[in-house]
Amino acid sequence: MSGRTPPLEAVAAWALALLWLAPILFAFWAAIHPPEYLTKFDVTAPLTLVNFERAFAAAPFAQYMLNTTILVTGILAAQFVLCTLAAYAFARYEFPGAGVLFSLILVQLMVAPEVLMVENYATIAKLGLVDSLAGVAAPYVASAFGIFLLRQTFRQVPKALEEAAVIEGASTMQVLLRVYVPLAKPVYVAYGLVSVSFHWNNFLWPLVVTSSETTRPVTVGLQVFASVDQGVDWAVISAAALATSAPLLIGFLLFQRAFVQSFMRAGIR
Repeated sequence: MSGRTPPLEAVAAWALALLWLAPILFAFWAAIHPPEYLTKFDVTAPLTLVNFERAFAAAPFAQYMLNTTILVTGILAAQFVLCTLAAYAFARYEFPGAGVLFSLILVQLMVAPEVLMVENYATIAKLGLVDSLAGVAAPYVASAFGIFLLRQTFRQVPKALEEAAVIEGASTMQVLLRVYVPLAKPVYVAYGLVSVSFHWNNFLWPLVVTSSETTRPVTVGLQVFASVDQGVDWAVISAAALATSAPLLIGFLLFQRAFVQSFMRAGIR
């Protein structure tokens, strides 16, 4: 029985992989072929880039990509700073209410972002940040998951390393930046991948907050092709989707080994 299990697992793995790849393969086929070959899988079908030209002519995807890049980079930088400081405080300092505060942070992990959307929008409106990249980023600059992950990592750092650095005259910030942060580098990489992937693909909150082309990310910009009254051109939609997701796909293909190693070393299960 044990000799049959590996082949069955391999077949199941390949079947799941093909099932997962099917939409991507269909989008790739539709993007580089004329619309009349959308459902005709003919190997002799002519190749074309017209769908990409039509997609970029219909919407300012260069602006959308710039907005998304600024948004994702800004959120990640803010999360690294805030999560690092908060995690270090929870991991190495004892102060009144620390347990209660950390419990509240853990509770946030169980609350879906959509539940807080109305309240978040009201807060953003009061701050005058509606239809701005800052307004899109504001609810995500402090991450409960990031604080929890880094706090658990910092608690595993031997106390003797911090004491040795203090004896050498290092300040609190120097201890944090030269002892804790370098040792947690795999965790930062793993968390960064999760954050970038999530905010690059985030749709609902940016759709609610933004209303102009100067602030829309690529996910919101793609909805211009889904207008029912004009019909849905799947060839153009596929081309636009591939163009906007290309940075993530290329990055994964180039650094997939580093990605997997970072997740494994970070202890994410």
